[in-house]
Formats: sequence, structure tokens, C-alpha cells
Amino acid sequence: MSEIRVVATNRKAFHEYFIEDRLEAGIVLSGTEIKSVRAAQVSLQDSYVQIQDGELWMMNVHIAPYEQAGRFGHDPKRPRKLLLHRKEITRLLNQIQIKGYTLIPLRLYLKGKVAKVELALARGKHQYDKRESIAKRDEERRMRYEWKEQLRG
Repeated sequence: MSEIRVVATNRKAFHEYFIEDRLEAGIVLSGTEIKSVRAAQVSLQDSYVQIQDGELWMMNVHIAPYEQAGRFGHDPKRPRKLLLHRKEITRLLNQIQIKGYTLIPLRLYLKGKVAKVELALARGKHQYDKRESIAKRDEERRMRYEWKEQLRG
């Protein structure tokens, strides 16, 4: 069993979207990009996935330039190809065409020596849904605090 080391997470995604389905995809990286990923110099904030010509492309992911590469480094925000089976891409394409669904990266991690990305099929939240989620989280936090206080006596 290969060890999983999470490099970056998209925490904002859980606030902005309802997560319907999750799947794992490989990611095509250049030599200097994988070195930056191993150094955890990645940001998934405001990133998304597009389907172009039957291929998945991860857009707006910032992988910091590798310092030792000098001028031969990579473009930090370039589109990066994702690797999935044809059946999975077709299934995702059918689901994305439903109104309000999108594909977003949730986390980028190293599985052994290979970089992987966890994708989510997500539906956007309305403002009232976000307020409801915040209220629910605050209530759970308050209940947890009160429970700990009761245990202390």
C-alpha cells in the first residue's frame, strides 16, 4: 500500500459547493513542477476543471516555480492535463451538462512517487445555503464545547 501525502487542499470548495461525487485522477507535470509539488508549493484556490476536445484540463492551479531551475522553469498557472479513462470522462461530461454542476479539484496529493488530484463533481451553493452551513457548523462547535465543559465537571 503506497503512502498518501496531501500537498494542497481546496478548503473553499466545501463552502462554495455541494460535493456530489469524488474521483481520483492522475496529473501530467513537468520535471520542475513535480519538484515544487513535492515541496508543497501548490495552491488550489479558485481552480477548476474544463473538458476540451474530450480531455480534462485543470485550470488556474498555481504551482510555484522551482528555484533551482533558473530561467528554465515552468509557467506557474499553465493548464495541466488530467489522466482518466475514456468512460469516466464521458460520464463526467454527461453529468456536467446538467445545469449547475462543475468539476473542481479538492486536493492534490502524492501517492507513492506519483502526483494525483482528487476531483469533485459539485453543485454550486446559493447564498442562503452558505449561511445555513455556517450556522450548522457554529451550532456543532457550540455543542462540542458544552459537552467538553460537562465532562470537566
